[in-house]
Amino acid sequence: MSNQNFEEKIAMPYAEAIIAHAQSINMLDQYKSELSSVLSVLSKSSDLQVFLLNPLNNNLSKKGVLKKLFHNQVDNFIMNFLLVLVDRRRISFLKTIIEKYLKITYLLESITIVELYSAVDLSEVQQSNLISKIKLMTSSNEIKLVSKRDTSLIGGFIIKIGSKIIDASLIGKLNKISLYLNAN
Repeated sequence: MSNQNFEEKIAMPYAEAIIAHAQSINMLDQYKSELSSVLSVLSKSSDLQVFLLNPLNNNLSKKGVLKKLFHNQVDNFIMNFLLVLVDRRRISFLKTIIEKYLKITYLLESITIVELYSAVDLSEVQQSNLISKIKLMTSSNEIKLVSKRDTSLIGGFIIKIGSKIIDASLIGKLNKISLYLNAN
């Protein structure tokens, strides 16, 4: 079993538990917003990730850091959830748990998730134009664009919509030319 599948298997029950609780108290959107901000903080701080993943750091110090970072930023349930993850030595799965939660809420809200890999960050205008084109392609009412930077693409972008991949990158075009030349 691959590491990603293992992480997803562990993360899914936690994500489903948060969703069940959020739905029971009608706070799905608030939790989505709060967990997105937690994910943003995690993604932007490699030091925080290293600190939380380090088994030599005791649980008390990890909990202290989480409380300082997210006190009055997130609901008590979310804060307690983070602390339980530390106690159960599952804090390493936090990113995957939040990503699963967001993916499930987007499915519940009928939002299409589109992953965009580009060599450089796209401007707001470029992103809105791209979203408009994707809406036409997928017949979706709402698109959630998840941008990720990949400098190996040289130029252009790759879009993933579910299992569909649209490769409009320079490296992709060079690979196609190479395959064509090698075939002849």
